[in-house]
Amino acid sequence: MSDEEQVGGKDVVEVTAMPGDEPERVVQAEHAEERREHGAHGGMLALMLGTVGIVFGDIGTSPLYALKETFHGHHRLAIEPATVYGVLSIVFWSIMVIVSLKYVTLIMRADNEGEGGIMALISLVQRVSLSNPRVKHGLVALGIFGAALFYGDGMITPAISVLSAVEGMEVVSPSFASAVVPIAVVILFGLFAIQRFGTEVVGRMFGPVMVLWFSTMAILGLVEVVRSPGILRALTPSYGVQFIVHSPGTAYLALGSIVLAVTGAEALYADMGHFGRRPIQRSWFLFVLPALLLNYLGQGALLLSDPSTVESPFFHLAPGWLELPLVLLATLAAVIASQAVISGAFSVTRQAVQLGFLPRLLIRHTSDDAIGQVYVPAVNWILLTAVLGLVLGFRSSTNLASAYGIAVTGTLAIDTVLFFVVVRKLWGRPRWLAVGGAALFLVVDLSFFSANVSKIASGGWFPLAIGAVVFTLLTTWWRGRARVSVIRHAEEGLLPEFVLDLAADPDPPHRVRGCAIFLNASSDRVPLALRYNVIHNHVLHEQVLVVHVRVADVPYVDDAERLAIDTVIVPDDGIDLVEVTFGYHEDPDVPRALEGLAAMGLEVELDTATWFLSSVQHVPDSRPGMVRWRKELYATMARHATSADRYFFLPDDRVVSLGSNIEF
Repeated sequence: MSDEEQVGGKDVVEVTAMPGDEPERVVQAEHAEERREHGAHGGMLALMLGTVGIVFGDIGTSPLYALKETFHGHHRLAIEPATVYGVLSIVFWSIMVIVSLKYVTLIMRADNEGEGGIMALISLVQRVSLSNPRVKHGLVALGIFGAALFYGDGMITPAISVLSAVEGMEVVSPSFASAVVPIAVVILFGLFAIQRFGTEVVGRMFGPVMVLWFSTMAILGLVEVVRSPGILRALTPSYGVQFIVHSPGTAYLALGSIVLAVTGAEALYADMGHFGRRPIQRSWFLFVLPALLLNYLGQGALLLSDPSTVESPFFHLAPGWLELPLVLLATLAAVIASQAVISGAFSVTRQAVQLGFLPRLLIRHTSDDAIGQVYVPAVNWILLTAVLGLVLGFRSSTNLASAYGIAVTGTLAIDTVLFFVVVRKLWGRPRWLAVGGAALFLVVDLSFFSANVSKIASGGWFPLAIGAVVFTLLTTWWRGRARVSVIRHAEEGLLPEFVLDLAADPDPPHRVRGCAIFLNASSDRVPLALRYNVIHNHVLHEQVLVVHVRVADVPYVDDAERLAIDTVIVPDDGIDLVEVTFGYHEDPDVPRALEGLAAMGLEVELDTATWFLSSVQHVPDSRPGMVRWRKELYATMARHATSADRYFFLPDDRVVSLGSNIEF
């Protein structure tokens, strides 16, 4: 891997924030949100429409299978008033506590310059000052594991959503049963195949389609609620408490399916950067939440009046003439929900690369206007293979539900821990508030998690296995990069000493015309390519730029803070150190960034400059500190990293690589 690779070591810029700084951070976030709102066509309403189309797709398709799996899944419940009322009460309060209170009201305040998601939480935790560095290391590793679990969920969500929707055809006519899996496979293959074209055009349809979807759900549920208004009593917590007290074993197992009603909660936080906190909050409380609750209540009322509908209570809410159109609408909604998860996987991958948890990957932008719309070919085809394998292996949403939930609940618990570390250590809130809040939510999160442990043998092992694999990859790269950097720094030597030695050399290298730009993994070390060029070729260009690329732990960096120049190593020696800073949501387009040097008084002929990269081959050795198989894995990942010239947008015809081996 040419280790300008780590150029910028993919270093994360550490920003130490004291508790007193937190109000300023909030003000900055509010300003960022205001700019986002005023910049959108149609302002707040347009943003709210966008949130309905993108943010709520996952949780918005949960009514397709949540109650169905609770009453008709592997742990079937008796359809009787006490049970139905108890389940509906737990569903309602789970949504209110986990989604409305924890995520929409609280965790979404923990933004990183407007961006959300578990990677944003990891970045915030990295700013925390802790007396024991191992604790911070452990918290970051915990966050990485949460991000790894996301990929397991990202594989199950498209499979279960599309299967659940297409299974509605069995309600229209049982003769369609044999066609469900083939149709689902075709839909999913088509969905992944079009990813390379981007979602900008299709995205314009998402909002209106999902508005129609939520409106339809609300109306279908409302009709049943009007017929059986007594079902509204299920909203009181006493029914849930009675169900748990009188049937603790049954209620405990039921939690494993009830949790399906809150899957997608993390997406509200992860997608905050696209729309801002307030549009998501308003859409949730004013439109999405009422629609979901009406539909769940309607399904509960229908089950009590006609228990035979338990095989598909959602589709049986519709009259016969509406069943086929509802299947088609549900399929569209499932595709949109799947698209949101796929796009989320691309976004998480991109942030992981920028923050130094993955090697460089080929990342393509599919929109000239929306920076968040990216396509990662490797991730796309891995996801497709896994999703099709799930559909063909499990063959029904009921079977897939047994694999769904444990990774979701694991992520919910991890978010809680990281958030309250931020509350206590970064924002400086009282200990009793942080500990009490964390304990309250962890009781809920871990109750759901433990209830899903029983699913491990019947399919829950899959997302855990995927999470373990991804976690191994992320942490191997994280640890290996740190280890290689130490060894490499020792070989490179200090840049100031190198430049001073050049100035004092009685036989200096021959200066040739032109400009040479050396990408460097450190701001104070000698690029290996520069050292090798001087030692082996004994030449140096008249103008030399040593460019160090850093990735900040904020999503975007202002142009005014993009570049920094240091020319005081040896005055007028033609060697300048340039630091380029990108946010972790930005493209590391180095040539474009260097165009700003002219405004800073440094003229560079970028059109004719030669770019030098330090190409390093990693050779595992027997030194302790990292087990052999992880060293081999790191070396393999390094070899398959996307070339630095493509990653940093360098001109193909003016790039020279000089390298050596590094044993680690």
